[in-house]
Amino acid sequence: MMKSRIPVRIRRSAIVLAMIGVSVPSFGVERDYVDRARLAKSEEALVLKMARNRGIEEVAKITTYNMFPTPFRGIAVQGLDRIEGREVSHRVLSVSYRKWLEPGAKPGKDDLVIGDFWAGQARVVKKTILRHGKDEFRIATPRGISVGVCESVLANLLDGRYRLGPAVEEKMMDGVDWSKPPFWETGRSYLGRLRS
Repeated sequence: MMKSRIPVRIRRSAIVLAMIGVSVPSFGVERDYVDRARLAKSEEALVLKMARNRGIEEVAKITTYNMFPTPFRGIAVQGLDRIEGREVSHRVLSVSYRKWLEPGAKPGKDDLVIGDFWAGQARVVKKTILRHGKDEFRIATPRGISVGVCESVLANLLDGRYRLGPAVEEKMMDGVDWSKPPFWETGRSYLGRLRS
C-alpha cells in the first residue's frame, strides 16, 4: 500500500491552524442561558447593541434567568472585569424582553428601546479579592470591615476552625459549599457569596 505525502505548504497551514485553535480562547461572549430563555443570534445582536449604547463596549457574558415564582424571565449583560489591586469591577445591564414579561409591561421613560427589548442604565458591580493560600475568592465589597478581617474569617471557615452556636444544626453545615462559603452579619447577607 502506497502512502501519499501531504505537501509541506498544507502541513504548515494545518499546524498553524491547530496552534491558533489551541492557543487562542474562543472569541465572543460567554453565554449562560436557562432552558426557557434562550436568545436567537438576531436577538443576541440586539442585546449586544443595547449594551454598547449603554456604555458596555466589551461584553464578557450574557445571562438569562427565571424570575421565580413568576413565569417571567430576564436578561443580564456583564462587561469585562477591571482589576485594580484587590478591587474588581464590571458593568451590568439588565435588559427586559417584552415576550418574556407580563402582558402590558412597558419600558420606563428614560429606557433605551430597540424592538421588543429595553434597558435602563448599566450599573457598576464591585467586588473585593480575598486570598486563602493559593486560592482567590471574589466577594461583594465589604463595608465597615477590613479585607484582613474578611480573610481571617474566610481562613477559619475553610480550615474548619469554628464552633457552631446553639441555634445552628450541624447537619445544616453539610449543605454549605465551602468553595463558595457565605458570609453573614447579624442576620443579613453582609459580604455576599464567595466564589473563586
